[in-house]
Amino acid sequence: MGSASKPKIGAVLLAAGAGRRLAGIAKALIRIEGVSLVQRRLLVLREAGVDTIVVVTGFARQAVEAEVRALVPRGPDTTVAYNAAYAQGLAGSVRVGLAALSEGIDAQGFDGILMALVDQPLIEASDLAALIAAFASRTGGHVLVPMVNGTRGNPVMLDEWARARVLASAPPLGVRDLIDREPALVHTWQTDNARFVTDLDTREDLERLASLTGWRVELPAQG
Repeated sequence: MGSASKPKIGAVLLAAGAGRRLAGIAKALIRIEGVSLVQRRLLVLREAGVDTIVVVTGFARQAVEAEVRALVPRGPDTTVAYNAAYAQGLAGSVRVGLAALSEGIDAQGFDGILMALVDQPLIEASDLAALIAAFASRTGGHVLVPMVNGTRGNPVMLDEWARARVLASAPPLGVRDLIDREPALVHTWQTDNARFVTDLDTREDLERLASLTGWRVELPAQG
């Protein structure tokens, strides 16, 4: 595993969703200041020192994967895993990503695994660094969840035991299912950082982001 000074961190970037509340717009392709959300998330993960990234695609697969390929030559090991059953929900994409992340790693695996959402553009590398540090210093649990004023946030982090538990579960579980069904496995990290509970689900969320930041937000074509 990673050394005490530099833990070995993997990440699953979930970018498969169909944007139902955005009327069929792939959130991964929304551009902020000219850069797609999926590229923004990749750049932040890399800046935070993540060693290996799996991007899970589904809806608008070809366009999203083209955005990923444009960055792959620069940065850590990055691969793409396609979830053909993306319409069935997030849990399937989680499992596809965790399975792909485990391929080709050494027997000891990762010190921690980030489960990152593509639609959290306010989260910066420093936020992820704080999350990774909290995970490394936790006193118990296999999954760390940021908690902001009583609201559960993202990304969450898990260890190799939790990854194996999710992949071996029957019926199939996602990380959220594991958190809900087995709270004893969870360590909650209390923070006042509202970035962990800010995401983009609706047009109102996009308008609020543009108003808050002054960023130029551009939507891709529907479908």
